[in-house]
Amino acid sequence: MASIHALADVQSSTIGEGTRIWQYVVVLAGAKIGRECNLCAHTLIEGDVVVGDRVTLKSGVFLWDGTRIEDDVFVGPNATFTNDPMPRSKVYPGSFSGITVKQGASIGANATLLPGITIGRGAMVGAGAVVTKSVPDFAVVVGNPAKIIRTLPHD
Repeated sequence: MASIHALADVQSSTIGEGTRIWQYVVVLAGAKIGRECNLCAHTLIEGDVVVGDRVTLKSGVFLWDGTRIEDDVFVGPNATFTNDPMPRSKVYPGSFSGITVKQGASIGANATLLPGITIGRGAMVGAGAVVTKSVPDFAVVVGNPAKIIRTLPHD
């Protein structure tokens, strides 16, 4: 059974076993949250979002429509996800360009991810990085714009 704080607003009925949802979290109807996740205070998840199993979202993370987070992903505090390449007030695209984060990737605090990119399996995005294009599996990226500084060992 999921643990949902009394001060959270959870409208989705798809919350995995063992997931913890803390105070001031908003999860809109239609969102899918996996098992054993930890959604820290002050996070927001829109309705067309899928979050895998064992995902940690630290405080201040907002996941917008079209976002896909695979299993075992860590998202640091205040990491910024986007989904509209040409945002204008009251002007909406035909569809949103979501971000995909592959299994085991980590996103550092205050990183900014632009619409439509994929963060590869096991990749690491450094704190404060501005990611303007997709990141390969097991790459470590830092800076603005984010650049690969090394590749992590893997099987």
